[in-house]
Amino acid sequence: MSAADIPADVPVDGTTAVPAARTRATNTQWISWVALAMMTTSSVASLRAAPTMAVYGLACVFLYLLPAVVFLLPTSLVSAELASGWTGGIYKWVSEGISKPMGFLAVWCQFAMTIFYYPSLLGFVASTLAYVINPALASSGVWTAAVIIVVYWSGVWVSSRGTKGVAGLASGGLIIGTLIPGVVLVTLGVVFLGQGNESAAPMTADNLLPAWAGLSSLVLIVNNFLSYSGMEMNAVHVSSLKNPGKQFPKSMFLAMGMVLAIFILPALAISWIVPAEELSLTAGVMQAFDAVFANFGWQWLTPIVGIMLVTASLGGMLTWLAGPSKGLLLISRQEGYLPPFLQRLNKNGVQQNILVVQGIVTTVIGLAYALIPDVSSAYWIFSVITTQVYLIMYLLMFVAAINLRRRQPDHPRGFRAPMLVSMCGVGFAASLAALLVGFVPPSQFSSGSPLVYFLIVGGGALGLGLFVPFLFYRFRKPTWKQAESTEVAS
Repeated sequence: MSAADIPADVPVDGTTAVPAARTRATNTQWISWVALAMMTTSSVASLRAAPTMAVYGLACVFLYLLPAVVFLLPTSLVSAELASGWTGGIYKWVSEGISKPMGFLAVWCQFAMTIFYYPSLLGFVASTLAYVINPALASSGVWTAAVIIVVYWSGVWVSSRGTKGVAGLASGGLIIGTLIPGVVLVTLGVVFLGQGNESAAPMTADNLLPAWAGLSSLVLIVNNFLSYSGMEMNAVHVSSLKNPGKQFPKSMFLAMGMVLAIFILPALAISWIVPAEELSLTAGVMQAFDAVFANFGWQWLTPIVGIMLVTASLGGMLTWLAGPSKGLLLISRQEGYLPPFLQRLNKNGVQQNILVVQGIVTTVIGLAYALIPDVSSAYWIFSVITTQVYLIMYLLMFVAAINLRRRQPDHPRGFRAPMLVSMCGVGFAASLAALLVGFVPPSQFSSGSPLVYFLIVGGGALGLGLFVPFLFYRFRKPTWKQAESTEVAS
């Protein structure tokens, strides 16, 4: 039964109604708005992006707040309305709001971004492990490529066996690999300054805004859009709140506060300790820990923190590994978007063929780390491509939300986003601007060829994000549909 078939007979706040079936299914499974805020924080916040913004010093506060206002807030509230009215996730929202082909494009982009997400995530894992084994390895492309390939294929093996309990590992990662190391880093950073040491980055009012050196000086902000992405997946929990109309905004604002604190404070602590010119985009977190522990004579703690960070990253990787590909599989089996070979399941019911093909591409990308002399450059390029592909999905989501509000104004929704059209307009404009800016080389690539950078990013983002799904859709066959597939991904 589709969402449109469910009667709206349970008022929520006098202006909206929530599907009755939802109430019957979840009236004993309510979650608090604080718990939802914690769930959102655990899936969004990470220390991995801190070195990227630490190079800006105090200006990182502005560079985190701006995308939070123009991107994080609109995606949170808009996806909440969509999730409270239409089950089936991004495919259902876009296919009903625009068209089924665009729905396939949206769910494809949600999956395709992970192809570049894993190399960038595992590049961080490689540099972190280097500080546990031998810090000199952090700048080795061969070491980074080897870790990416070995760890990814190990993850495929684990996922293909249908292993349980991976989600628990990822949930514990918020505390083990984010909160504890983050609090330690910030606390010791404050003590570092309190002992009379001078901050590596100036902390005066003149440094609140980033120095303007042309468009390239602001390109790093694009990476922050990816840092805030994923809110559309957490929005599915809006129906588990007793009073979504009031509680969901409170939950999102609390989550925003916690996410901003986790992003901003460690970035500032790193900027206090590590000079910007010495900062590695992949190893910056461990550089900061190593430097501050050395100040207190506690360098023996550096490997321990490294293991904590790696554990959190691997838990997150395993959770993401099967999730988006599972959603793509279910949609493709229902609509026939992928050839039967990619729809095949192994004996554990896992989409192993999709994971293997994805792994082959990830291996090729991982080898680029061994070929590109500067590991930080490779890390940044793959992060930008990841962001570009994901932003295509958000552009479609904002258009679909406006269309659904206009075409189906009386459709039951558990939550209605305030000023939805304006919020979608802001979110769409911000996403489009970030996508376009991503094609401009940032200042640290000034010595390279802008054309080469454009071709790499454009080929990766537009080729994988648009051309590949077009080919699948163009050459699809009626025989690709699986008759027994009647459900879609949630």
